[in-house]
Amino acid sequence: MSNPEYRLSRLNALAWQFHHAFAEIAPSSEGRCHMQVALSEREKDCLRWVEEGKSSWEIGVILRVSENTVNFHLKNAMRKLETNSRTHCVAKAIRLGLI
Repeated sequence: MSNPEYRLSRLNALAWQFHHAFAEIAPSSEGRCHMQVALSEREKDCLRWVEEGKSSWEIGVILRVSENTVNFHLKNAMRKLETNSRTHCVAKAIRLGLI
């Protein structure tokens, strides 16, 4: 696609993915192990649309739910994946093969 916003959102997601993949192979001071994460189908749906660069409002229209419901599912996914942003959450979900 030649849409610059789409390309930028994909590049941002890939940058996060690279950052966290590198962080996993770098020596860890915590030594914690990663547990398996299970996302609901709705959380996955929302993350897939975030990956496409859609806003919460746009995702709500597409999925026929409210913007608050979309944000609820995204916040749950971010909590489960221990991330602080939508982009980081998408990148980690991709890296873990969840979406």
